[in-house]
Amino acid sequence: MAQSNPEKSRIRIEAEMICESFVADGASRFETDILLPAEVLLDLYGEDIRARAYVTSDPERGEMMLRPDFTVPVVQYHMDGDGRPASYTYFGEVFRKQEDHPDRRSEYMQVGYEQFGGRDPAEADAQVFGRFSEVLAPLNLRAATGDIGILIAMVGGLRTTPERRVALMRHIWRPARFTALVKRFAGLAPVPPSRAALLASPVPMDAENVMIGLRSEREIAVRIEALRADAAEAPMPGEEVELISSVLSVSETCPNALAHLRDISVDLPGILPALDRFEARCEAMARRGVDVDSLQFEASYGRTSMEYYDGFVFGFYSEARPDLPPVATGGRYDALTRRLGQGREIPAVGGVIRPDLVLDLGGLP
Repeated sequence: MAQSNPEKSRIRIEAEMICESFVADGASRFETDILLPAEVLLDLYGEDIRARAYVTSDPERGEMMLRPDFTVPVVQYHMDGDGRPASYTYFGEVFRKQEDHPDRRSEYMQVGYEQFGGRDPAEADAQVFGRFSEVLAPLNLRAATGDIGILIAMVGGLRTTPERRVALMRHIWRPARFTALVKRFAGLAPVPPSRAALLASPVPMDAENVMIGLRSEREIAVRIEALRADAAEAPMPGEEVELISSVLSVSETCPNALAHLRDISVDLPGILPALDRFEARCEAMARRGVDVDSLQFEASYGRTSMEYYDGFVFGFYSEARPDLPPVATGGRYDALTRRLGQGREIPAVGGVIRPDLVLDLGGLP
């Protein structure tokens, strides 16, 4: 739906006010182009990002993408610097296709705050979450939290083949595909027809690097061999499937969720370090005045967000307007700094606020 210029002006004024509150906390202003090189984003997220981003072509710069968010360019900027602790804030338009929600805006404003470095990730998580809570407090929003790091540790601790762990890890952010993989590995679902056809295909002994569609003959041969090796593996034990289901179904207040997950860790000890980080974050939040006893934790929360989150994740929602998307979202993305820092990693956590939704809910004083 088109927005009038006066409405856009109001959104920009609201964004500026929120951004200034982060500047007052010591954050530096960050600016980046609206048109970004598509190569980096496609390398990070694969071809799936095409389904939710606007891609175009430039005769000089090649394939370009209308800015889907600010996080990647701000991480690139920081990792190109001296690596010292720093925080940044920004606001501007981002562009996302809305095929599943045609009533939602495909061009909207984001205000962001990103924090890099520091010796205590739990304190940084608590500080960022606490600051967002303070900014948005007048709107009486519901907060939701999760931890992708626990899910990553869950997959890493499964008693299955390395190849299956890699496949499951790749699809943590795609719940339907993840569930389908678990069922197939456990022998609870039939092999898809396309996979069955590949398994039945003859493997050329002298496969060459000749292209067949998008893949070479050699790549297809390697793929068939890998599929046959996986098909020969024993099914994933039912106990492992139950552990996955138990972790993913946890949805309680933070203290109860932590206790429940510690019970599960008796049979899945690989998640213990992630649970220790969860507990440290809860303690840091409590020290900042966050009511942790009533704060909701959902183990599956954040799995449909962009794939750079690898730890704490959070969102703020209006219970009075369930038709609206989250007013704010954020989380930890240490692994993204490693990807864009050529192996050098810096702790990083941040989030974004939708000023247009803030105005839909009456605005901030």
